[in-house]
Amino acid sequence: MSDKRKILITGVAGFIGSNLASRLLAEGYDVLGIDNLSCGLKENVPDGVEFHCLDIRGKEIFLLFKEVDTVFHLAAKNCIADCQADPAETAEINIYGTVNVFDAAKRAGVRKIIYAESSALYEGSSIYPTPESELNPESFYALSKLASMHFARAYETFYDLIFTALRYFCVYGPVQDYRRTIPPVMSAFIIKLLKGERPTIYGTGQKRRDFVYVDDVNDFHLMCIRDDRTNGRAFNIGSGVNYSVHEILDKIAKKLGVTPYPIYKDDLPGEAQVTLADITQVKNLGWEPKTSLEVGLERAIEYIRSEMKLGRIS
Repeated sequence: MSDKRKILITGVAGFIGSNLASRLLAEGYDVLGIDNLSCGLKENVPDGVEFHCLDIRGKEIFLLFKEVDTVFHLAAKNCIADCQADPAETAEINIYGTVNVFDAAKRAGVRKIIYAESSALYEGSSIYPTPESELNPESFYALSKLASMHFARAYETFYDLIFTALRYFCVYGPVQDYRRTIPPVMSAFIIKLLKGERPTIYGTGQKRRDFVYVDDVNDFHLMCIRDDRTNGRAFNIGSGVNYSVHEILDKIAKKLGVTPYPIYKDDLPGEAQVTLADITQVKNLGWEPKTSLEVGLERAIEYIRSEMKLGRIS
């Protein structure tokens, strides 16, 4: 097999997808990207990606899988609040769309599919740090990811496809999707404080989250392509450390030299109170996060500050 393989990414205009595309291009891979731009932005797609504005639910995506070695399936409806509000569309995108991608890969003879599950699969768990075996989904979003997991296993059983499932915890960094109905706390807090506005906290601010920087996540993405020990397995992708929402706000405010006065709103339905990854499995493969929260926050702040200067964040 050639060193320069063709990789297809669904959701390439999103946060993780666009960062992954940049990394793969830098590593010398040919990158093909699919995104319907319902959430992602065309400007996020790096130069050098063969981009197709298509929906993962359409049969027209099938032709794009020809001669593809590996698929990263990242496209999804992933805002928990939006998924709770529209379970039918959540199932249509996250279950039917995922199966459509799997089927395209099967027809084209793709070597391997690396796809996004989610740490939301552990929503109802009270075991911390949470191992990959502890499945307890509650929200419609998490249930859609559980269904995808079962379909992946069936495709492995009946069609001999190779899968790796990635259960991302709170990935953050440049291009994080601040336009979502409920933006991720990192980008939401940074933008509000840079603009001199009051950030919003849903609930008491005591919810704890496991944050992992996107560059570290991409290190493991590359392992999934190259290391057969990842085949047929699910992995937690987190840091193994968590922080409260209040702690994150205080750290950002301190770096910006401001005093935060948050607005408190009712807690969001379907969200776990605590996330904390057991990363034993990935560490056993030789991966662990390298980017400290302090360094990651500085990079995230600098990126958002530069985007605001360019007028892309108003």
